[in-house]
Amino acid sequence: MGKDVIVACDFESAEKTFAFLSLFKGRKPFVKIGMELFYAEGPSIVREIKARGHKIFLDLKLHDIPNTVKKAMMVLRNLDVDMCNVHAGGGTAMMRGALEGLTRPDGTRPILIAVTQLTSTDQDTLENDLLIRMPIADVVSHYAQKAKESGLDGVVCSPLEAGYVHSTCGTGFLTVTPGVRFADGAAGDQKRVMTPSDAKKAGSDYIVVGRPITASDDPVAAYERCVEEFVD
Repeated sequence: MGKDVIVACDFESAEKTFAFLSLFKGRKPFVKIGMELFYAEGPSIVREIKARGHKIFLDLKLHDIPNTVKKAMMVLRNLDVDMCNVHAGGGTAMMRGALEGLTRPDGTRPILIAVTQLTSTDQDTLENDLLIRMPIADVVSHYAQKAKESGLDGVVCSPLEAGYVHSTCGTGFLTVTPGVRFADGAAGDQKRVMTPSDAKKAGSDYIVVGRPITASDDPVAAYERCVEEFVD
Protein backbone atom coordinates (compact mmCIF):
# COMPACT_ATOMS: atom_id res chain seq x y z
CA MET A 1 0.00 0.00 0.00
CA GLY A 2 1.61 3.24 -1.16
CA LYS A 3 1.91 6.52 0.66
CA ASP A 4 -0.84 9.08 0.25
CA VAL A 5 -1.93 12.54 1.35
CA ILE A 6 -5.33 12.71 3.05
CA VAL A 7 -7.01 16.12 2.96
CA ALA A 8 -8.99 16.98 6.09
CA CYS A 9 -12.29 18.43 4.89
CA ASP A 10 -13.12 20.11 8.17
CA PHE A 11 -15.98 22.23 6.87
CA GLU A 12 -19.31 22.88 8.52
CA SER A 13 -21.51 22.29 5.47
CA ALA A 14 -21.87 20.27 2.30
CA GLU A 15 -21.93 23.51 0.30
CA LYS A 16 -18.46 24.55 1.47
CA THR A 17 -17.14 21.01 1.10
CA PHE A 18 -18.25 20.64 -2.50
CA ALA A 19 -17.05 24.15 -3.37
CA PHE A 20 -13.62 23.04 -2.14
CA LEU A 21 -13.64 19.64 -3.85
CA SER A 22 -14.79 21.15 -7.14
CA LEU A 23 -11.43 22.94 -7.36
CA PHE A 24 -9.73 19.61 -8.07
CA LYS A 25 -10.09 18.97 -11.79
CA GLY A 26 -7.39 16.31 -12.07
CA ARG A 27 -6.29 14.02 -9.26
CA LYS A 28 -9.08 13.44 -6.74
CA PRO A 29 -7.62 13.62 -3.25
CA PHE A 30 -8.19 11.07 -0.51
CA VAL A 31 -10.36 13.03 1.95
CA LYS A 32 -11.03 12.90 5.67
CA ILE A 33 -14.55 13.49 6.90
CA GLY A 34 -14.46 14.37 10.58
CA MET A 35 -16.99 15.05 13.30
CA GLU A 36 -17.87 18.60 12.24
CA LEU A 37 -18.95 17.73 8.71
CA PHE A 38 -20.46 14.34 9.57
CA TYR A 39 -22.55 15.75 12.41
CA ALA A 40 -23.70 18.63 10.21
CA GLU A 41 -24.67 16.61 7.16
CA GLY A 42 -25.00 12.99 8.24
CA PRO A 43 -24.23 9.83 6.25
CA SER A 44 -25.41 11.39 2.99
CA ILE A 45 -22.26 13.50 2.76
CA VAL A 46 -20.16 10.33 2.78
CA ARG A 47 -22.19 8.79 -0.03
CA GLU A 48 -22.05 11.97 -2.12
CA ILE A 49 -18.29 12.39 -1.79
CA LYS A 50 -17.76 8.70 -2.51
CA ALA A 51 -19.91 8.99 -5.62
CA ARG A 52 -17.56 11.73 -6.85
CA GLY A 53 -14.70 9.25 -6.84
CA HIS A 54 -12.84 10.15 -3.66
CA LYS A 55 -11.44 7.70 -1.14
CA ILE A 56 -12.73 8.50 2.35
CA PHE A 57 -11.25 8.33 5.84
CA LEU A 58 -14.23 8.62 8.21
CA ASP A 59 -12.65 10.14 11.29
CA LEU A 60 -15.18 9.73 14.11
CA LYS A 61 -12.79 8.33 16.76
CA LEU A 62 -15.31 6.00 18.39
CA HIS A 63 -14.72 5.42 22.10
CA ASP A 64 -17.40 3.66 24.16
CA ILE A 65 -18.18 0.28 25.67
CA PRO A 66 -17.35 -2.62 23.32
CA ASN A 67 -20.91 -3.51 22.40
CA THR A 68 -21.86 0.06 21.54
CA VAL A 69 -18.80 0.50 19.32
CA LYS A 70 -19.43 -2.85 17.64
CA LYS A 71 -23.02 -1.88 16.78
CA ALA A 72 -21.94 1.54 15.54
CA MET A 73 -19.36 -0.06 13.26
CA MET A 74 -22.03 -2.40 11.88
CA VAL A 75 -23.79 0.74 10.65
CA LEU A 76 -20.67 2.50 9.38
CA ARG A 77 -19.49 -0.52 7.38
CA ASN A 78 -22.36 0.07 4.96
CA LEU A 79 -21.12 3.55 4.01
CA ASP A 80 -18.34 2.11 1.81
CA VAL A 81 -15.61 4.26 3.38
CA ASP A 82 -11.98 3.27 2.93
CA MET A 83 -10.75 3.91 6.46
CA CYS A 84 -12.23 4.59 9.89
CA ASN A 85 -11.01 4.75 13.47
CA VAL A 86 -11.47 4.32 17.19
CA HIS A 87 -9.60 5.54 20.27
CA ALA A 88 -7.05 2.95 21.41
CA GLY A 89 -7.74 4.19 24.94
CA GLY A 90 -11.03 2.27 24.79
CA GLY A 91 -9.06 -0.93 25.33
CA THR A 92 -8.53 -4.20 23.50
CA ALA A 93 -12.07 -5.53 24.00
CA MET A 94 -13.48 -2.38 22.43
CA MET A 95 -11.04 -2.49 19.51
CA ARG A 96 -11.86 -6.15 18.85
CA GLY A 97 -15.55 -5.32 19.00
CA ALA A 98 -15.00 -2.51 16.48
CA LEU A 99 -13.19 -4.87 14.13
CA GLU A 100 -15.93 -7.48 14.43
CA GLY A 101 -18.67 -4.94 13.77
CA LEU A 102 -16.84 -3.36 10.84
CA THR A 103 -16.32 -6.68 9.02
CA ARG A 104 -19.08 -7.36 6.52
CA PRO A 105 -20.65 -10.81 6.07
CA ASP A 106 -18.47 -11.39 2.98
CA GLY A 107 -15.31 -10.72 5.02
CA THR A 108 -14.50 -7.34 3.49
CA ARG A 109 -14.07 -4.19 5.57
CA PRO A 110 -12.48 -0.74 5.55
CA ILE A 111 -9.03 -0.17 7.04
CA LEU A 112 -9.40 0.19 10.81
CA ILE A 113 -6.93 2.27 12.80
CA ALA A 114 -6.72 3.45 16.39
CA VAL A 115 -5.88 6.90 17.73
CA THR A 116 -2.94 6.70 20.14
CA GLN A 117 -2.57 10.25 21.44
CA LEU A 118 -3.88 13.37 19.75
CA THR A 119 -1.31 15.65 18.17
CA SER A 120 -2.59 18.44 20.45
CA THR A 121 -1.37 16.40 23.45
CA ASP A 122 2.11 17.12 24.74
CA GLN A 123 4.05 15.62 27.65
CA ASP A 124 2.66 18.19 30.09
CA THR A 125 -0.94 17.39 29.11
CA LEU A 126 -0.22 13.67 29.28
CA GLU A 127 1.10 13.89 32.83
CA ASN A 128 -1.04 16.62 34.38
CA ASP A 129 -4.38 16.07 32.67
CA LEU A 130 -4.33 12.35 31.90
CA LEU A 131 -2.10 11.28 34.82
CA ILE A 132 0.08 9.19 32.50
CA ARG A 133 3.66 9.47 33.75
CA MET A 134 5.40 7.72 30.87
CA PRO A 135 7.19 9.44 27.97
CA ILE A 136 4.71 10.12 25.18
CA ALA A 137 6.64 8.00 22.66
CA ASP A 138 6.40 5.00 25.01
CA VAL A 139 2.66 5.56 25.49
CA VAL A 140 2.08 5.76 21.74
CA SER A 141 4.12 2.60 21.12
CA HIS A 142 2.20 0.72 23.84
CA TYR A 143 -1.17 1.77 22.44
CA ALA A 144 0.00 0.75 18.97
CA GLN A 145 0.99 -2.69 20.27
CA LYS A 146 -2.46 -3.12 21.79
CA ALA A 147 -4.10 -2.08 18.54
CA LYS A 148 -2.05 -4.60 16.60
CA GLU A 149 -2.86 -7.35 19.14
CA SER A 150 -6.54 -6.50 18.62
CA GLY A 151 -6.23 -7.09 14.86
CA LEU A 152 -6.28 -3.48 13.67
CA ASP A 153 -4.36 -2.28 10.63
CA GLY A 154 -2.54 0.68 12.13
CA VAL A 155 -2.74 3.79 14.27
CA VAL A 156 -3.11 7.52 14.19
CA CYS A 157 -0.04 9.13 15.70
CA SER A 158 2.19 12.14 15.31
CA PRO A 159 4.82 11.77 12.58
CA LEU A 160 7.31 12.15 15.42
CA GLU A 161 6.24 8.70 16.66
CA ALA A 162 5.87 6.90 13.32
CA GLY A 163 9.34 5.38 13.62
CA TYR A 164 8.66 4.14 17.14
CA VAL A 165 5.44 2.49 15.97
CA HIS A 166 7.12 0.74 13.04
CA SER A 167 9.99 -0.47 15.20
CA THR A 168 7.46 -1.90 17.67
CA CYS A 169 4.79 -3.20 15.32
CA GLY A 170 6.56 -3.70 11.98
CA THR A 171 6.64 -1.71 8.76
CA GLY A 172 3.38 -3.25 7.55
CA PHE A 173 1.46 -1.69 10.45
CA LEU A 174 0.12 1.62 9.15
CA THR A 175 0.92 5.02 10.58
CA VAL A 176 -1.59 7.73 9.73
CA THR A 177 -0.15 11.03 10.86
CA PRO A 178 -1.85 14.40 11.30
CA GLY A 179 0.21 17.26 12.65
CA VAL A 180 1.76 18.03 9.27
CA ARG A 181 2.63 21.61 8.37
CA PHE A 182 4.76 23.25 5.71
CA ALA A 183 8.09 24.60 6.93
CA ASP A 184 6.88 28.14 6.21
CA GLY A 185 3.45 27.65 7.82
CA ALA A 186 1.95 28.02 11.30
CA ALA A 187 1.52 25.06 13.66
CA GLY A 188 -1.90 26.23 14.89
CA ASP A 189 -3.21 24.09 17.77
CA GLN A 190 -0.99 21.14 16.84
CA LYS A 191 1.95 20.64 19.20
CA ARG A 192 3.76 17.66 17.66
CA VAL A 193 4.29 18.55 14.01
CA MET A 194 6.52 17.84 10.99
CA THR A 195 6.75 18.93 7.37
CA PRO A 196 5.53 16.50 4.66
CA SER A 197 9.08 15.66 3.59
CA ASP A 198 10.20 15.05 7.17
CA ALA A 199 7.11 12.89 7.79
CA LYS A 200 8.10 10.81 4.77
CA LYS A 201 11.61 10.35 6.17
CA ALA A 202 10.15 9.47 9.59
CA GLY A 203 8.14 6.61 8.08
CA SER A 204 4.57 7.96 7.94
CA ASP A 205 2.37 5.93 5.59
CA TYR A 206 -0.36 8.55 5.27
CA ILE A 207 -0.29 12.21 6.24
CA VAL A 208 -3.47 14.08 7.12
CA VAL A 209 -3.33 17.73 6.13
CA GLY A 210 -6.08 20.26 6.80
CA ARG A 211 -5.64 24.01 7.06
CA PRO A 212 -2.33 24.21 5.13
CA ILE A 213 -4.40 23.05 2.14
CA THR A 214 -8.00 24.08 2.87
CA ALA A 215 -7.10 27.60 4.08
CA SER A 216 -4.55 28.18 1.35
CA ASP A 217 -5.04 30.87 -1.30
CA ASP A 218 -4.49 28.08 -3.84
CA PRO A 219 -5.66 24.77 -2.30
CA VAL A 220 -4.85 22.70 -5.38
CA ALA A 221 -1.28 24.00 -5.49
CA ALA A 222 -0.90 23.37 -1.75
CA TYR A 223 -2.19 19.82 -2.19
CA GLU A 224 0.17 19.17 -5.09
CA ARG A 225 3.03 20.52 -2.98
CA CYS A 226 2.16 18.02 -0.25
CA VAL A 227 2.05 15.18 -2.78
CA GLU A 228 5.36 16.25 -4.27
CA GLU A 229 7.06 16.40 -0.85
CA PHE A 230 5.49 13.25 0.60
CA VAL A 231 4.64 10.86 -2.23
CA ASP A 232 6.58 11.65 -5.39
